[in-house]
Amino acid sequence: MRTTRAHFVFRVVGVPPKSADNASHGEKGTASVELVAAVPFLLLALAAAAQIALAGQALWSASVAARAGARAALVGADPKAAARQALPAAMRDGAVVEEEEDDGAVSVKVPVPTLLPRLPEVKVDARSGLGEGDG
Repeated sequence: MRTTRAHFVFRVVGVPPKSADNASHGEKGTASVELVAAVPFLLLALAAAAQIALAGQALWSASVAARAGARAALVGADPKAAARQALPAAMRDGAVVEEEEDDGAVSVKVPVPTLLPRLPEVKVDARSGLGEGDG
């Protein structure tokens, strides 16, 4: 009986480790391109958030002014003047203040300030009425 032996010779070839220079080969500048592509969308999201914040501030100002007008009507003062006085100075010009004769409620409508001049004018309104003992 005869046995055959096989001999294998392994040769170790040195492979250089991947460094930061080798790993990004072919991807130079992709982060810059991605950033340039994302910036307009980030700016649009920021502008939309700021416009929503302006609308919220206008609505809050209208409700504060309506409440001030209702308090003035309750004590016999001029509700329109009180409501206009409670509004920020920038919102007084475009504000519409109405007093309802039947229940003494005061309605205040103000335009929402816009960031871009081409946006359509949007108005928000608030209504408040106080009865005896509500003050």
